[in-house]
Amino acid sequence: MTTDELKKRLKVFALRIIKLSESLPNTKAGHTLGNQIIRSGTSPGANYRSACLGKSEKDFLNKLKMVEEELDETLYWLELIIESGMMKEELLKDLMHENHELLKIIVSSITTTKKKLNSANK
Repeated sequence: MTTDELKKRLKVFALRIIKLSESLPNTKAGHTLGNQIIRSGTSPGANYRSACLGKSEKDFLNKLKMVEEELDETLYWLELIIESGMMKEELLKDLMHENHELLKIIVSSITTTKKKLNSANK
């Protein structure tokens, strides 16, 4: 997957998160979870774009770790939305799958970047 393809995929993911948040119940809990998931679900794309502009491999790695953290947090909010009964799991299954796939891609990139840094430091 190219950098541009991953940027686009993360943007589509963010747009899906925005739509999800808009469909949550109009309750205090719905608003709270909606606000949380919008923050965590839209930031991976922005942070990945920032990582691509990194000044060094180390900078790139640090920003990738932020993307990983935000994707993991988004997964947490998705789980809470399901487990609280706000939405049925079937409705979020594809979004959760995409979240897992993006997380795998980012973790793989982190591993590769760490190996590059370690071999450069030897």
